[in-house]
Amino acid sequence: MSGRLYVIGTGPGNPSQTTPEALAAVADAHEFYGYGPYLDRLTLRGDQIRQASDNREELDRAKAALQRAAAGVNVCVVSGGDPGVFAMAAAVCEAIDHGPAEWRAIDLVVVPGITAMLAVAARIGAPLGHDFCAISLSDNLKPWPLIESRLRAVAEAGFVIALYNPISKARPWQLGKAFEILRAILPGDTPVIFGRAAGRPDERMIVARLGDAEVSQADMATCVIIGSAETRVIAREGRPDLVYTPRFIREETK
Repeated sequence: MSGRLYVIGTGPGNPSQTTPEALAAVADAHEFYGYGPYLDRLTLRGDQIRQASDNREELDRAKAALQRAAAGVNVCVVSGGDPGVFAMAAAVCEAIDHGPAEWRAIDLVVVPGITAMLAVAARIGAPLGHDFCAISLSDNLKPWPLIESRLRAVAEAGFVIALYNPISKARPWQLGKAFEILRAILPGDTPVIFGRAAGRPDERMIVARLGDAEVSQADMATCVIIGSAETRVIAREGRPDLVYTPRFIREETK
């Protein structure tokens, strides 16, 4: 008889943003697989075992967890944010798709979490108040020309854009290139939100204009939200500005 495989997200990092459903999964599991800093967010019992691995070993981690679940162990695969948004749920499903038949019989439970763009949006107002999309700028799993074409398409379609994995030591140029592409399509005063570590002690929220947004304001802990032409900034004296995208967009007159 196989065990159960939970795939959970811890949220953006603030313990209060980890859902009760995720905590119940943690209480029921015996072995935990994940990137070390994400596992560090959990308070585990003495009888629970953690198996930490590098952040780029998602598929190997998923296979290891599935093997243990197939052996009858209740296992928990841990992501930050939401496990289904650029995270481990897809890796687990991919491993099942290409793995042995017995993995398809495992009781798989994917537990939703609060993803970075939702946490950042809540801290700044309602920039995701109308149609929006999420794009990862990492080209580890897809070619950069595809990312460029998607950026152009969604900007021209009027979507608010949440950028995940905006920059790293290995990819210092891609956010700047993304800004260059978007500046050719969107107004220069389009709001750009640099939301770093939302809800954590080192949180930093910066609102800039697309025309002069600086790449140096982002790192790998930052989710960058770029408004549409309709997104507005509400200046408030003595309080942080609010950014929102109106719920109603009038049909363009021709």
